[in-house]
Amino acid sequence: MSNATIKDIAKAANVSVATVSRVVNNGPKVGPETRARIVDLIETMGYRPNINARSLVTNKSSTIGVVIPDVADPFFAALANSVDKVARQHNTQLLISTGQLSADSELEAIKLLLQQRCESIVIHSKLIPNETLIKLFNDNPNFVLINRYIEEIAHRCIWLDNIEGGKIAAKSLINCKHLNIACILSNYDIEDPSLRLKGFTEQLKESNQDIDQKLVVYAEPTLQGGEAATQQLLAANTPFSAVFVYNDAMAIGAISTLEDNGFSVPKDVSVIGCDDVLLSRFSRPKLTTLQYPIETMAHHAAKLSLNIAVNVDDCQPQDASHPSPDILPSLKYTPVLIERESTAIKTD
Repeated sequence: MSNATIKDIAKAANVSVATVSRVVNNGPKVGPETRARIVDLIETMGYRPNINARSLVTNKSSTIGVVIPDVADPFFAALANSVDKVARQHNTQLLISTGQLSADSELEAIKLLLQQRCESIVIHSKLIPNETLIKLFNDNPNFVLINRYIEEIAHRCIWLDNIEGGKIAAKSLINCKHLNIACILSNYDIEDPSLRLKGFTEQLKESNQDIDQKLVVYAEPTLQGGEAATQQLLAANTPFSAVFVYNDAMAIGAISTLEDNGFSVPKDVSVIGCDDVLLSRFSRPKLTTLQYPIETMAHHAAKLSLNIAVNVDDCQPQDASHPSPDILPSLKYTPVLIERESTAIKTD
């Protein structure tokens, strides 16, 4: 028998619908023999609880939502996949809504998930104004913001220190004796590129170096964007021996373009990316990059959103730099340099 209802199970087991409901929801006051008989009937008769109907009764949903800009981007796919793993561990379904890097679209994506009775939502939003997000978070205690820091809701922000990431990249290239360093950055109107550039230039200044503004170019954060940006650098005819690139896709596009124009990487030009997506391990040469622990961060965010991490021990950040007596410290992560084959010490 298929598509059995809860009434069918109750009739076959000769018990009340309420008793079957208690078994389905793992409730008390059901004897072990009766419970075993009902579980067996549920399996043999093919009964499946109606999640939507249950949510109408309990006013809660067995779902967790995630808002990301784009499902096709490997970085955001990894984020969503990590949230899904946590959801599956806790018998919760994942609903994905995309924001397309637009404030209006990001808000609409959140509203759509709320309409599906998602109480727990991991939100990747770059363009919704701070004050709007603060109000949303005050109204929805299970919202968690990922990849962005807002002081007023610091206890629910899982974020990466992009400034420190820029500094780490600069230190690596300075240690490799590079002096003329270019930067390829995303042209999207978000804070990450400017923060990475800020950290990068600050570290150069500490080493008594300045970045030539003719060597800072912007393009779409894609393979094609990396190609276009590198062509722009070469056309400027300003010498450089290393490039710090906004993400791995752009970095791989840059390497391809450099090689096509007669430059050997890393013999002539060193290239360092950011994210450490899977593709970076299979590029030629293999890409030196800053590891962005997005899967770990997303796992952390999902647990926090589902209210599993309910005490300080479960919510400890890797680096707490904004402590407060009233809330947990901000949950900050720091990139890690992964050295592969696309960077080398400058020899001439």
